[in-house]
Amino acid sequence: MDCNILPQKWSIVVYCKGKSKPRPSPLLFKPESNNRSHTACCVVRKASVATPPATKSPMKSIRPVITHRKLNSRLWPILVGLLLVAQLIVPYQGWFMLLVGLGGSWLIAYRWAIALERGLMLERERRFGWAQVGDNIEERFTLINDSFWPALWVEVTDHSTMPDYLSSRVTGVGGWSRNRWQVQGRCQQRGVFTIGPTSVYAGDPFGLYTVELFYPTTTALTVTPAVLPLPAITVAAGGHNEGGRARSSPWERTVSVSNIRAYTPGDNLNSIHWKTSARRNKLYVRQFESMPSGDWWVFLDLAAQAQMGQGYNSTEEHGVMLAASLADKGLRLGQAVGLVAQGQELVWLSPYGGDTQRQKILQALALVKPGEHSLAELLYRARPAFGRLASLIIITADLEGAWVEAVLPLLRRGAVPTVLLFEPHSFGSTAEAAPIQAMLTHLGITCHLIPRELLDRPEARPGHEGEWEWRITPSGRAIPRHQPRDQTWKRLY
Repeated sequence: MDCNILPQKWSIVVYCKGKSKPRPSPLLFKPESNNRSHTACCVVRKASVATPPATKSPMKSIRPVITHRKLNSRLWPILVGLLLVAQLIVPYQGWFMLLVGLGGSWLIAYRWAIALERGLMLERERRFGWAQVGDNIEERFTLINDSFWPALWVEVTDHSTMPDYLSSRVTGVGGWSRNRWQVQGRCQQRGVFTIGPTSVYAGDPFGLYTVELFYPTTTALTVTPAVLPLPAITVAAGGHNEGGRARSSPWERTVSVSNIRAYTPGDNLNSIHWKTSARRNKLYVRQFESMPSGDWWVFLDLAAQAQMGQGYNSTEEHGVMLAASLADKGLRLGQAVGLVAQGQELVWLSPYGGDTQRQKILQALALVKPGEHSLAELLYRARPAFGRLASLIIITADLEGAWVEAVLPLLRRGAVPTVLLFEPHSFGSTAEAAPIQAMLTHLGITCHLIPRELLDRPEARPGHEGEWEWRITPSGRAIPRHQPRDQTWKRLY
C-alpha cells in the first residue's frame, strides 16, 4: 500500500484484521464503515477539532536527544583483567579478593552509570519572550531522577550566548526525586541571543564513568534598546507651512497619486503599480499625495568612521537608544514614525503608527551594527522615497559635514529636517561641533547638541520586565506597585 505525506489536520484510522475493535486516536473521527474484509484499510478524514491546549509533558517527552557514556580511565579494566589472568594461572586468595573488590566496584559503577543515563532528565523553563536592556530574565530548571540510583554530583552547563548571564550549576539529586532551582539575570546588551543548548554531566561515586546528556534545543531572546523619557527636544513639524498634525490613522491617504517611484524595501505592497512594474520589469509603487500629517522619518547614522567612544559609552549605543526613545515618543503623540539606517544591513521601515510599529522599530534597532556606508550615501539613496511633507530626524556624530550637501535636495522637496548632533567632548573626542552647527543654522535647519549625560542616567536602563516594585503602607503592609507583565513559564525542553 502506498503511503503519502498528509497535512497535519488530516487524520488516519488504521484497522487491522483480527482486532476486535479499531483503536483510533481520541481526536480522530469514527470510521465511515466497519468493513474489515481487507487486511489493512486506511480511512482519511479531515479533522475539524481544535488543537487542545498545551499541557505539561510527561517525563518521557523531555528525554535528551543525545546521550553519551564515557569510561574515564582504562586502568581499572586492565587491572581486573590482569587479576583474572593471574588467578587462573596462579590461584591465590589475595588475587581473588582483589578481583572481587575491583570487579564488583566496576560492575556497580557501570550499572550506576546506565541508570543515570536512562533516569536523569532536565526540564528548563523561561519567562518573557523579549526584554529591554536593563530587564531581568528568569529561568527555572528542574533536574529529575527517575531511577533508584542517586546522582551524587550533577553539573549543568549552559551554552547560552547572552553576555554576563550565568546559569550553570553543580548540584545533585537523590533517587526517585527532583531538584528545582531558579536563575535570574539582567540584560546588559541589546541584540538577539540564544538560550541553550544545555549539557548535563553526572557520574558514579567511584569516578569510573561520566554520563553526558546534551539538550540541543535553543530559543531566541530579543533584547531591545532601552526607551527613555526624553527632555523637550523640538522636532520641526512637516506639513504645509510647518503645520503638521498628529495623524489619526497611519493608512490615511488622499486619492490623488503624485508620482510613481521604484519600490523600496518596507513599502506597502498595496501601493505597487503593477502596470508600470510589468512594463519595466521592476517593482514600482504609487506615491500618494499625503495629508499634512508630518510623518517622522528617523535617520540613524551607523557609519563606523563617524562613531566616537567605546562600548556602552559610544555614540553608536547612544544613537540607538535615542532613536528608540524618539520613535516611542512620536508614536505616543499619535505620529506615524519610520526608521532608516544602514550599518551592515539596510533597515527601512515606512512610517506607521501603533504598538506593532513600535515593536518593529525596537527589534530592528536591537540588531543594527556599524557599517561602511556613510550618512550622505544613505540620504542620497533615500531621497526618491520622500514626499513634500515629511519630518526628518537625523541622528549623527559626523562632524565633517559632507552629509549636509545631501540634505539640500530634501529641503528643496519640502522635507523639514531636525538634526540631533552628539557633543564630541562628552564622548572623549577633541573635535569641535561649532562649525557644523553654524552651517546648519545658516541653512535654517534645527540642530540640537546631545551630550552623553543626556542618556547616561540611572533611568537609562529602565527595564522592568521580571522586577517587582512595592509600596509600604503606614500599617506596614507591602502592596505591589509594579509586577512583571507575563509571569507564565515557557517550556524550552
